[in-house]
Amino acid sequence: MRKADSVLQSTHIPVTARPKAIANWLFFVAALIVAMVVVGGVTRLTESGLSITQWDPISGIIPPLSHAQWQAEFAHYREIDQYAAIHAGMTLTQFKGIFFWEYSHRLLGRFIGMAFFIPLVWFAIRRQIPRGYGWRLVALLALGGLQGAFGWLMVRSGLQPGMIEVSHYWLAIHLITALFTMAGILWTAFDLRQLSTNPLARPAVLRPVAITVGLILLIQLIYGAFMAGLRAGLVTDQWPLMNGHFFPYAEFSSHPLADALFNDPYTVHFIHRWWAWVTLGALVVLARKVRGIRRSASVAVHSLIGIQILLGIAVVMAGVPIWLAASHQLVGALLVVATTWCAHLLGERGRRTV
Repeated sequence: MRKADSVLQSTHIPVTARPKAIANWLFFVAALIVAMVVVGGVTRLTESGLSITQWDPISGIIPPLSHAQWQAEFAHYREIDQYAAIHAGMTLTQFKGIFFWEYSHRLLGRFIGMAFFIPLVWFAIRRQIPRGYGWRLVALLALGGLQGAFGWLMVRSGLQPGMIEVSHYWLAIHLITALFTMAGILWTAFDLRQLSTNPLARPAVLRPVAITVGLILLIQLIYGAFMAGLRAGLVTDQWPLMNGHFFPYAEFSSHPLADALFNDPYTVHFIHRWWAWVTLGALVVLARKVRGIRRSASVAVHSLIGIQILLGIAVVMAGVPIWLAASHQLVGALLVVATTWCAHLLGERGRRTV
């Protein structure tokens, strides 16, 4: 028996396992989720999210093909309150423009589901999944399905009478679930990549410092979603002041504390812009801890958080242009990628190769 096969058997890894191939597949899926986050951001920025008022997982794959079908879709949209409040008088051609973004967002979501499900079945049938990873991959698939369900609940919240946009709470749940799923996929891919070079390597563990930094970043991401949902980026075009004041006292005092913290655009904006510096400090600590392990990961976190803060300031001062806001969301997703990478490096066990 070859030495490599003997090592695999001693670690209970089937000789047919292909951890490197599975890791590469998961990295591809994670990249698709980054694209999904950006498309979702543009969909929100262009007021396109409610342009499709029904959820048809199968038949919805095919867009309207005839003039009559387009007219029917447009008629459905004209029935909701958002049309009268924001898009009154919209032409069919203009409707096709916002329909494109919501349709693209949903189609990409379906594609990601298939890009995960089909290879998973293939690897499972061929017994190429290392022992202990099958349940994790199935859990990630289920989490992706839950993400789709949250997306529809988000849309449905905006279709209710009296609503002209989706609930910012559902928007936050939808976005955070996507980023959490992506982080889980990346973590599994990093584990498998390490396993491909060292059959004795064990899955990485979350260190306390990584958990703390992750929670700090999570708060910033949630408030970023609230910013988008409440259109809080438009309350001012100034930085560091907000309409001539450091803190929006008048707006804050007009709301109960809990309501102001989560529902007042001025207060949400204030928290998001200044919690960014707490997030910066936490990420710098994490990056410095991994500098001696993998310098490129440390550089990635330092660079991305700096770019992200500069983009955030530019978005506000420029009046939230779509391309700049979408870039801010893209870098935010990449920052989650880099943070996950650093956290995994800190938690890796069994670094020595066989």
